[in-house]
Amino acid sequence: MGIDVTFAEGVAEITIDCPPVNAITLANYREIAEAFEAADTWDGINCVLFTASGTRAFCAGLDLKEFLAATVEEDPARARTVRRCFKSIRDCALPTIAAVNGPALGAGAVLASVCDIRIASSAARFSMPEINVGRCGGAAHLGRHFPQGMLRRMFFTGDPVDAAEAWRLGFVQEVTEPDELMPAARALAARIATKAPLGLRYGKQALNQIEFLPVDEGYQIEQQFSTLLMRTEDAREATAATLEKRAPVFKGR
Repeated sequence: MGIDVTFAEGVAEITIDCPPVNAITLANYREIAEAFEAADTWDGINCVLFTASGTRAFCAGLDLKEFLAATVEEDPARARTVRRCFKSIRDCALPTIAAVNGPALGAGAVLASVCDIRIASSAARFSMPEINVGRCGGAAHLGRHFPQGMLRRMFFTGDPVDAAEAWRLGFVQEVTEPDELMPAARALAARIATKAPLGLRYGKQALNQIEFLPVDEGYQIEQQFSTLLMRTEDAREATAATLEKRAPVFKGR
């Protein structure tokens, strides 16, 4: 019980396994952070799929029993651990996909939000119920995706947004039936994993750096990463394979 990591054909799967509803403890936050921070050291892995076990929830958020036992004096240190976890996912060297198999509440919604792509089961819903338990939520993260009016409605009411509405608003990129979620997410991860390893890594760095920049400044940074890629064997191989109408053979250099 905790956080499981498995590898297959260029894809790492990181799974929250904390039954019954995948509520996470401070130790789980650390485990998630350690897994995502280690991602770039995994040989032959080019994409990370983040999901959860069971059918009741993707993640019900922070373990409230543990939180209730915590003291105010402990809160700043706890907050640093939580921030490290979310940052490790957003800054992961590899593309990340969240496969959301059920409700993602509070921290669960943030865990999904800091991934690059979200695929959700029709049973999924997203909420910030912290208002109901005496906390502030992860609006700084969810605000990257949701319009301000919807964000504040979610924040002040604690009411959830279902998968269909999350897709309409652009937070979720695909909605599937529950039994189709993992096949769809794995197929997308496998497709991404076939791309040039350095192209994925440089591209992820570029996307993170330019997200909040003005267009001209952001594009200049993107071009700098393109110049870095020009120095790699894989970039030349990608161009040659396209011209020769064949599958590329990447070497990660």
